[in-house]
Amino acid sequence: MGTSVFSLRIDHDLLERLRHHAARSGMSVQDYVVQTLVRNDFDERFQAAVEETEKFYGLA
Repeated sequence: MGTSVFSLRIDHDLLERLRHHAARSGMSVQDYVVQTLVRNDFDERFQAAVEETEKFYGLA
C-alpha cells in the first residue's frame, strides 16, 4: 500500500482543538486525524456489512 499527500486548510481554533486531543492521546496531529478517519471508515464499512447480513437473513 502506497501513501499519498492530503492537504487540508482548517481554522486556527479547530487546529488547536486537534492539537489538544492529539496531545492527550500522545500522538501527532497528523496521526490523530488519520486514526480518526480510519476509525470512521471502519465504522461505515462495518455498518454496511451488518445491513447486508440483515437483508440476507430477512431481518431488515
